[in-house]
Amino acid sequence: MEVKLAKSAGFCFGVKRAVDKVYEQIETGKKIYTYGPIIHNEEVVKDLENKGVCVIESEADLRSLKEGTVIIRSHGVSKEIYGIIEGNGLEYVDATCPFVKRIHSIVEKESAEGKQIIIIGNEGHPEVEGIQGWANTPAIVVESHEQAEKIELNKEQKICIVSQTTFNYRKFQELVEIFEKKGYDISIANTICNATEERQKEAREIAAEADVMIVIGGAHSSNTRKLYEICKKECEETYFIQTLDDLHLELPKSVELVGITAGASTPNNIIEEVHRYVRINF
Repeated sequence: MEVKLAKSAGFCFGVKRAVDKVYEQIETGKKIYTYGPIIHNEEVVKDLENKGVCVIESEADLRSLKEGTVIIRSHGVSKEIYGIIEGNGLEYVDATCPFVKRIHSIVEKESAEGKQIIIIGNEGHPEVEGIQGWANTPAIVVESHEQAEKIELNKEQKICIVSQTTFNYRKFQELVEIFEKKGYDISIANTICNATEERQKEAREIAAEADVMIVIGGAHSSNTRKLYEICKKECEETYFIQTLDDLHLELPKSVELVGITAGASTPNNIIEEVHRYVRINF
């Protein structure tokens, strides 16, 4: 039996950069906070908590904080959050992914010019909430074909469409086409990061030839959930796990290829542990 591990599996540039910044700050001996979990991986968050890092869960908690260093996670935050941190006189380390920062700049500029911002992404996801916070007027979030079809805007209203960096690339294109067919004056910024496109493309290709597919990532990781959906379409026997403890496989002898991929918030040690286990035991 062959085991094929995706080359793009594991930490992306933005996530690695954010996690590294937290560990660097721990070394300073200061009280460290992250605004929300630094990444959507429970194992990493637990390790940081064991090292004294506290997670700020809400804007209200942030407003009450008067000392310490706040780390802004890779998902980014709204303009208002920066104002609260600075207003409270707190030190902060900005670990926002540069690809997300680019979206903030686009949204701020385009909305200032009077365009309606449409964000193709998952409502309530921290990255999307952060992007919304850079628009001068309320941005519209769309994540399904049904939502896109229902939206009716003034034909005179210019529109700027951006995307959550980890959104499904094919679905993004499909949703953009719906708005184009409505005849709006649209400017489109495909802000899905290259690493996400490559990860999704590779996962699709491996799943298409695999008998069994394993997707590793945090339960709350949006990009891992999308990888699972992509793989499931290609390979019925697709499993979503967080760690090796979640893997309960009984593979028939007819299985010739097991594929493995992982989300952008999955540490390499967890990927390697699963990869090694499948190779040795099957």
